[in-house]
Amino acid sequence: MASANPETLSFVERHMERARELFPGIMVAIMVAVAAKFLSEHYATPAMLLALLLGIAISFLGEEGKAVQGVAFSARTLLRLGVALLGVRVSMTLMMGLGWDLIALVVGGVLATIAFGLAVARFFGHKWRFAFLTAGSVAICGASAAMAISAILPKDERSEERLIFTVLGVTVLSTIAMIAYPILVRALGMNDVAGGVFLGGTIHDVAQVVGAGFSISEQTGDTATLVKLFRVAMLAPIVLVASLLIRRFAEADVDGERPPILPGFVIGFLVLAGASSFGLIPPVIADFMSQASRWLLLVAIAAVGMKTNLKQVLSVGGAAIALIIVETLFIAGVILGGMTFLT
Repeated sequence: MASANPETLSFVERHMERARELFPGIMVAIMVAVAAKFLSEHYATPAMLLALLLGIAISFLGEEGKAVQGVAFSARTLLRLGVALLGVRVSMTLMMGLGWDLIALVVGGVLATIAFGLAVARFFGHKWRFAFLTAGSVAICGASAAMAISAILPKDERSEERLIFTVLGVTVLSTIAMIAYPILVRALGMNDVAGGVFLGGTIHDVAQVVGAGFSISEQTGDTATLVKLFRVAMLAPIVLVASLLIRRFAEADVDGERPPILPGFVIGFLVLAGASSFGLIPPVIADFMSQASRWLLLVAIAAVGMKTNLKQVLSVGGAAIALIIVETLFIAGVILGGMTFLT
């Protein structure tokens, strides 16, 4: 009987050893995500917010011990995989049903909000990294966009603080908007379609958009979800363009590295979005991948929380809170103004 190739054995052994190193941290992050999901379903609180807070509560596990490497892997690699799988939820064919006027309004709102954030950040005492992180998350898709954008920004000693603060901020504001915006829609006398466009074009996270839309009517919920997914579809091109600009003009990471020209998770997002748009992914598989994306992002944000020093995060200060609020109000004003002009 032929013996196994020593090189093959060495390869397998290395990966088995790596898996053993990562296992404790990944399992802890998964358990935190499951707990967050359970609490979310029973107490009507965003799962992302709960996963982050629960992760912060046990952050000592991400600082030392056997879980450190697995937590770091979850916060980086599982995060990027989750963002890539978001692409399966995008169908450009379906979104073209919005009409060119609404598409232009949504695209304009996203781009204007990012430009606005970059322009006003200095008045709040912040530089372009935090401005792009917050404005991009407000403009596109909340916590998911924050994590994707953070992955391409040059790293420094405060990178994770800015990410955690942004995720907390946009998730809380998105939850407030989920409650307040439907009241505003009714007060302004918007019809179901107009209300859906406003909700989908302004609320940060997909889950809160769905909750707000269907609290009014089924048509409002469907429209809001479609508009929101169009904003999600803008994640890849914006991250791609930003990555190219950062690589060309920004300073390198503290370790001297620069982000890749085209991050792998952006390629994955684009490939899956294209396949979804052309109907190449069977519905059962698409649904599975969509659910996997949600869980991967939930596990990743739990791991990010476990790597966080809450005292340092809170030191970001009131000006940062004001910046996110102003950006949130800005995109609401742009979408509302645009709808008034179009109608």
